[in-house]
Amino acid sequence: MRCLSESEFLASRHAPVELDQGEIHVWFAAGAHGTSRIAGDWLRQRLAGYLGGAPAQVRLERGEHGKPFLPDRPDLHFNLTHSGSALLFAIARSQPLGVDIETYARRRPALELARRFFGAAEADALALLDPARQQSAFLQLWSCKEAVVKALGRGIGFGLDRLAFDLDERGTPERLNVIDSSAGAAAEWQIVRLQPAPGYCGALAWRGPALRLRLFSLVDP
Repeated sequence: MRCLSESEFLASRHAPVELDQGEIHVWFAAGAHGTSRIAGDWLRQRLAGYLGGAPAQVRLERGEHGKPFLPDRPDLHFNLTHSGSALLFAIARSQPLGVDIETYARRRPALELARRFFGAAEADALALLDPARQQSAFLQLWSCKEAVVKALGRGIGFGLDRLAFDLDERGTPERLNVIDSSAGAAAEWQIVRLQPAPGYCGALAWRGPALRLRLFSLVDP
């Protein structure tokens, strides 16, 4: 599984004019962005850049499980996530996708949550890690799983234990090896781990062929 780091995000103030059919654009923004209201405003700004209009003209609706979409532009698929003070946004043409970002600064009961939400083999693998490593390994696995279920338009209500990853000796996700048959075969999925800034981990997922990725880090004017 690829892992793309901070150095691969191009600093930019504006969305590119063109979004080609065979690519996904991923935007990362750090700073005072970590509230739902700010995230919503930021999402409209990014979408307006691609639609060629004003943020106020962007009409959003939500699907059955809460995933936002553009009813006037069904060809554009996008997803947004925020954690701590950062946002992550991805957009593509004709390709449903999901993203998730997590901050290491927020401590979580990693093993308790793994036992509750993950498969037994994954939870057992995390339990074998050094305690200093468990937190980051849990968050990396969580972000990969969350990106997949968001790509499905379902969120964690789909069940994070219905997909499982192979983990290396450090607990880092290597590949998706099992997923419920309703979501296709594991081999059909593309999952990319992201490390857009120190203190954050994330993931991008989609079901379909490999696509070109263009990564951008938002620079405030």
